[in-house]
Amino acid sequence: MNIVELQQAEKNYQGVEALKSINLSLQQGEVLGLFGHNGAGKTTTIKLILGLIKPTAGQVRVFGEDPTGENAYHLRRQLGFLQENVSFYQQMTGHEVLAYFAKLKGCEKKQVNDLLEEVGLAHAAMRRVKTYSKGMRQRLGLAQALLGQPKLLLLDEPTVGLDPIATQDFYQGIARLKAQGSTIILCSHVLAGVEKYIDRALILGQGHLLAEGSLSTLTEQTNLPVTFHLQGSNLLLPASLQANASEINGGLKLHVSQQQKMATLQQLLALPSLENIDIHMPSLEDIYMHYMNDIQHMELPR
Repeated sequence: MNIVELQQAEKNYQGVEALKSINLSLQQGEVLGLFGHNGAGKTTTIKLILGLIKPTAGQVRVFGEDPTGENAYHLRRQLGFLQENVSFYQQMTGHEVLAYFAKLKGCEKKQVNDLLEEVGLAHAAMRRVKTYSKGMRQRLGLAQALLGQPKLLLLDEPTVGLDPIATQDFYQGIARLKAQGSTIILCSHVLAGVEKYIDRALILGQGHLLAEGSLSTLTEQTNLPVTFHLQGSNLLLPASLQANASEINGGLKLHVSQQQKMATLQQLLALPSLENIDIHMPSLEDIYMHYMNDIQHMELPR
């Protein structure tokens, strides 16, 4: 059974197509990166999965059931959700806030202290939330999302306000949850930090599915080039490579297809004046920008 399944899911708001014919299947233990510009349909997709809204057409299933049906309360006890801009009761302490949500979700009280420790807020547990920085509130929001060890976790811009060390700790936590069998949907605009933690990416544009697959699959589909940055004095490339090279910062930048990567590397390493070489493979950010550029020049089906 798929943990999440969308079949031709659509959502219209007063005639505006927020989401159009989206298909998605997520199995246990998968981490999906959900990406797209503002207004692409990411939040609508999350709301459909959470059961906060119903699809205009198509079908949404979570743990095999309708998230807006009679068993919705039972389903939501297995979900964790962190929205982009978290807001809590300002006069309550961090411990009181988390204890309140733990009671609502029917969780053991022991989880409160454990999660505050896990997200690095144990030292501030008895401080009022109004004294928390944005990063601290984000950590409290993450602790709230992790209550009850959810089987499905939806995270919308979870690292907003976190410093680099806290961000790294967060993604290590994601890896642990995945190892424990949790299924995770992760929305983020900071693509560089996400790509090594996701199994698949789904890219939305204007409510349409633009691309879906693993990083290797999307790299192959886009056929983006491999970039070599070369440093050295009086570099003279073979004639077959000169057309794809340009000068940059006192060196050369060379683009070749992925199929040519190894053969080109062997040629470059044979250059007597080569002093340094950097290789840039297409990243998730490159893939994302490829589809965002394409959407500006294509007419999507209506």
